[in-house]
Amino acid sequence: MKHLLVIGKTWPEPQSTGAGWRMIQLLKLFKSFNYEITFGSASAKTEFSEDLSEMNITETQLKMNDSSFNEFLKQLDPNIVLFDRFMVEEQFGWRVSETCPNAIKILDTEDLHCLRAGRQQAFSEQRRFKKQDLLNQTAKREIASILRCDLSIMISEVEINILKQVFQIDESILHYIPFLLDPVSEEEKETLPTFEDREGFVMLGNLLHPPNFESVKFVKKHVWPIIKKEMPEAQIHIYGAYTSQKVQQFHNKKEGFLIMGRAESASDVLKNARVLLSPLLYGAGLKTKFINAMQNGTPNITTIVGAEGIGGLLPFAGEIANDPKVIAKEAVKHYNSRNQWRTAQKNGFKIIEERFSKSSFEGLFQKKLNYLETNLTEHRNQNFLGQVLQHHQSQSTKYMSKWIEEKNKS
Repeated sequence: MKHLLVIGKTWPEPQSTGAGWRMIQLLKLFKSFNYEITFGSASAKTEFSEDLSEMNITETQLKMNDSSFNEFLKQLDPNIVLFDRFMVEEQFGWRVSETCPNAIKILDTEDLHCLRAGRQQAFSEQRRFKKQDLLNQTAKREIASILRCDLSIMISEVEINILKQVFQIDESILHYIPFLLDPVSEEEKETLPTFEDREGFVMLGNLLHPPNFESVKFVKKHVWPIIKKEMPEAQIHIYGAYTSQKVQQFHNKKEGFLIMGRAESASDVLKNARVLLSPLLYGAGLKTKFINAMQNGTPNITTIVGAEGIGGLLPFAGEIANDPKVIAKEAVKHYNSRNQWRTAQKNGFKIIEERFSKSSFEGLFQKKLNYLETNLTEHRNQNFLGQVLQHHQSQSTKYMSKWIEEKNKS
């Protein structure tokens, strides 16, 4: 049986973060290919971490800057090593290349960090995002990591295009795998609460994540007052893991702006709400909340950034707008108009079926893995710049890591 080693930045928390939800999907995908899987991380587990042993996945606690990882690798001898984000590859990639040179190295980018960093910088400076914002310090690290790996899994077509057009990355080392979902069946659609059975607006997301926090602040200041003027009895429930005091300060029962904290079940929250209102001001990747809302038949009101990479050429499951007045207007319209609401819901079901059906992506990825297994040397030779970066990164990171290891010993 082939063996996959996944090195996680953190232990997956699928009920807390989109990244955790995404990781579980990838693990299930490799399981369907009959891989034996070991998942390791140098981070500590939390009470919300998924018990991967229930998926018959071996869990192991890793140490950073420690040669024990090399010994662990020798014994495991994996066919594939999957790095969960570029900073993990920076830390462990050189050890993998040194100890298991024939192992296929795959980077799961989660989302393009340099894109998010560039947009955040533009947002903090209160100006439009420019192409030059992509050329930041994060990009230098992230692009180098992408080049050092044999393949990078990308969650968004938009981000693949950025890598190809802005950074001249060859598409042979990029592979598109969005969220992997089953279409919503007719039986599932019939069991969902109807328009009349639902009430309230909802926001959802990990509130430690800066884009989610800024979205809550934006709605509170610029959007919700307009909605309340039109709908005095309206309420919005804000759910999110890791609710801090700076988020809790927005709680105002009189205004119907309610901070609810962690949701036990995101699906239950979404299927009972009438509209998901989440205008993201910056960010990257695919946003889990919108996909979950579509699965539960809930229309989305968001921004261009929020909807990025979701609908393709299909009509969106709600409305996309950047101006707070338009956002508020569309939120009210979708909340009060049954016909508008039903159209948005149908659009969401169609997006899930045509854009995220896992059956559309499983075979292509397995074919790519088979190609890499039989043509790895040729594949790497075509990416000579990656070999150059691998050589120099191995030297610099290697000796810094060894210095830290010796320092820790003393």
